[in-house]
Amino acid sequence: MKKTFSISGMSCASCASRIEHALAGTPGVRRAVVNFPMEELAVEYDPLRIGPGQIEACVKGLGYGFRAGGDAGDESRTQRNWFLFSMAASLPIMAAMPWHGNPLADWASMLLATLVQFTAGLTFYRGSWYVLKSGGANMDVLVALGTSAAYFYSLLAFFGAFGSHGVNFFETSAMLITFIRLGKYLESRARGKAGEALKKLAGLQADKARLVTDGEEREVPASAVKAGDVVRIRPGETIPVDGVVVDGASSVDESLVTGESLPVDKAEGDGVIGAAINKTGVLTVRATRVGSEALLAQIVRMVREAQEDKAPIQRFADRISGIFVPIVISLALITFAAWYLVFHHDFLFAFRQAIAVVVIACPCAMGLATPTAVMVGSGVGLMRGILIKRGSVLENISRIQLLFLDKTGTITRGEPELTACIPAPGVTDAMLLEYLVAAESMSNHPLALAAVRAAESRNIEHGRVGDYRETEGSGISCTYRGQTLLAGNLRFIEESGVSTGLLREDGDRLSGEGKSLVYLAADGKIMGVAAFADLVKETSPAAIARLRELGIRVFMLTGDRAAAAAAIARQCGVDGFEAEVLPRRKEEVVREYQQKGFFVGMVGDGINDAPALARADVGIAIGSGADVARETGDMVLVRNDLMDVVRAITLGRATLARIKQNLFWAFFYNLLGIPIAAGVLYYPFGVTLRPEFAGLAMALSSVSVVVNSLLLKRIGRRL
Repeated sequence: MKKTFSISGMSCASCASRIEHALAGTPGVRRAVVNFPMEELAVEYDPLRIGPGQIEACVKGLGYGFRAGGDAGDESRTQRNWFLFSMAASLPIMAAMPWHGNPLADWASMLLATLVQFTAGLTFYRGSWYVLKSGGANMDVLVALGTSAAYFYSLLAFFGAFGSHGVNFFETSAMLITFIRLGKYLESRARGKAGEALKKLAGLQADKARLVTDGEEREVPASAVKAGDVVRIRPGETIPVDGVVVDGASSVDESLVTGESLPVDKAEGDGVIGAAINKTGVLTVRATRVGSEALLAQIVRMVREAQEDKAPIQRFADRISGIFVPIVISLALITFAAWYLVFHHDFLFAFRQAIAVVVIACPCAMGLATPTAVMVGSGVGLMRGILIKRGSVLENISRIQLLFLDKTGTITRGEPELTACIPAPGVTDAMLLEYLVAAESMSNHPLALAAVRAAESRNIEHGRVGDYRETEGSGISCTYRGQTLLAGNLRFIEESGVSTGLLREDGDRLSGEGKSLVYLAADGKIMGVAAFADLVKETSPAAIARLRELGIRVFMLTGDRAAAAAAIARQCGVDGFEAEVLPRRKEEVVREYQQKGFFVGMVGDGINDAPALARADVGIAIGSGADVARETGDMVLVRNDLMDVVRAITLGRATLARIKQNLFWAFFYNLLGIPIAAGVLYYPFGVTLRPEFAGLAMALSSVSVVVNSLLLKRIGRRL
C-alpha cells in the first residue's frame, strides 16, 4: 500500500535523509521517499504490519509535523510574516550600533534581540533538540549554534561577565535569524513556482456536473458522478469526467493534455477527457472513468511519483548532505582554535569567524539542486504532453545510446489506409472502388474498414448486397447488381478459378513495397486490385533523423512482414530493423544490446511491446496504446507523436545539465565560502565575513539554485 503525507518542519536535505533513514528501519515499511521541495513523504508499507498512525508517530518522534494537503500554500505566507517580524525587530538594533555603551540603546538592543531569538529563532532550537536527541545533525543545529553563540556571548558581555573588555553584538544573532528567515521565504516562494504546473493541472478539474436521469438534468458535485452515469455539458463548460459522447456534436479544447491549441471535433462515439473545455455545441456523455481513474488524476499521480523518485545524481548529493553538518562543526572549531590559539587574536574575533563558518556552510543548496530541477523539468514535460513517471527518468533518458521503435502505432498511424487502386482494362477507378466497398461493407476486417473510409472520403456510395459469405482470413463472396463478387487475397481469388494475369505485374510491385492487397472479381473476371498500407506518421522521418543527429542509433522492431518492414525502414531512415518479431524476441533484443554495454530505450504502444518496455533502461509508451504499455513505460507520450521522443531527450539532457550546474555551484560556493568565512583573506586584504552576512549569503545560495532550476522553463518554449 502507498500513502503520501505532507510534512512540516523540515529545514534542509539532511532532514529529508533523517526521515527516510528512520522509516527505512521501521518494520513493515518497504520504501520511504521524501520530496523536500514539495515537503511530501511517500511511503510504501505493509498494512498488516504497520498503519498510517504508526508512520506519523515515527516522523513526529523525529521532531517533524504533518499538515493537511490544502495548507501547503500557507507556508510562503508564514515564512514572509516571520521575516517581516524579524526585520522589524532587528532594524532598531542595527540603528543603535553607533550608540554602543549607551545604557538605553544597549537595553533596547538586548530586549529586541531576545525577542527575535526566542520567537523567530525558536524553530531552530526545536528542530535541533529533536535531531540531536536522535543522534543526528542538520541545518537547524548549525543555525542554533551560530545564533546562540552570538546571542549568549553578547548577553554575558552585556551583564559584565567579561569585564570592561566585553563587547556585545546583539545585531549579529538578530540579523542572522532575519536573513535566514528571508532565505526561507524566498525559497518557499521559488519552490511554489517550481510546482505550479502540477497545482494548476490539479485545479482544472470540474467542481460540478449536470447529471441526466430519466431525461431530466440536475446539478451535482463532480465527485458524485459514477461510471455509467450520463452527464450533459453545455458550451463553455468544463467536462467533468472521462467518457464517450452518446449525443450531440461540438469542438473540444484538449490542450491541457495534448498540448495542441486547435480544438478537436467530437461527435457520437468519440471519447472525451475530463477537464477539457467544451467550446461550441451541447454534448451528452456517458462516464467511463471517474475520480482517481480519470486521465487527469492519473497524470497528476504520475507527475507526483516522478517527483518522489530520486535520480542517481541526487542520491550522491543526499549522502554528501548527510555527513556535511559534522564536518562543518569540526571546521568551525578548527577556525576558532587557529585564530585564538595559533594566531593569538582576541576571543571575539576568533568567535565571530567560527560562527561565520557554521552559518555559511549549510548544505541547503546541495539538497535543493536535484529535486527542484526534476520538479521543473517534469512540469515542463507535462505541459508538452510528456508524462514522466519517475524523476530518475529525466536523468536516464539523457544517457540513451540506442533506441528501439515499434512500427505499428509508433512510427506508423496504426491502421491501414487505401493507397492505390489498379483497375483491370475496361473498369474505371470509381467503379472498382464502388464494387470493392460493396463487397467489404459488411466486414469488420481492418482492410474492409479502410476501404469503407476511403469510399466515404470520395463520396462513393453502393447499393444493397446479398448472399454475403466471409471466409476467415481469405476473402468475401456476395451478390451485387446481379453479379457474383469475390474480394480477397490472391490465393482466394485464384482458387475460385479467376485469372489474375492482367494484374500480376502490378500486384508483385505493390506486394514488394510491403502493401497488403485485396483483389476483386465479378462473375469470374478480374476487376482490379486495391493496395493498403499502414502509413508513416508525418513527423516520424524527421523525428528519426533528429534522433540520429543527437548521436542515438535507431532500430525498428516489428511483428509485421519483412517486406512491409523494409519499406517503412527505407522511408524513415532507421539504422536497421528486425521483422516478424514476437513479444519475447523484442525483450530479448533489448537485453542483448544491454549486455553489449548500450544504454537502451524502447518506444512502443502495444501489449506485445510491454516486455521490451519493462526491460529497457527507459521505456517510452505511446499514449494511444494499450493500458499495459502505458503502465509499463517510464514515460508516456500523450500526443502519439514520435517527435516528442526528441523533445523528451532534449528535456532530459537540459535537466541533467541544470542539475550538474546546481551541484557545481553548491559545492563551489561552499569550497569558496568556508575559507572566506574562516578568514583566509584577513592577512592579505584585511577582509573578514560577519556572521549575519554569511547567513545572507547562505540563504541566497539556496535561492540561486532554485532560480537556476526555474530557468528550465525557457527550454519548454523551444521544445
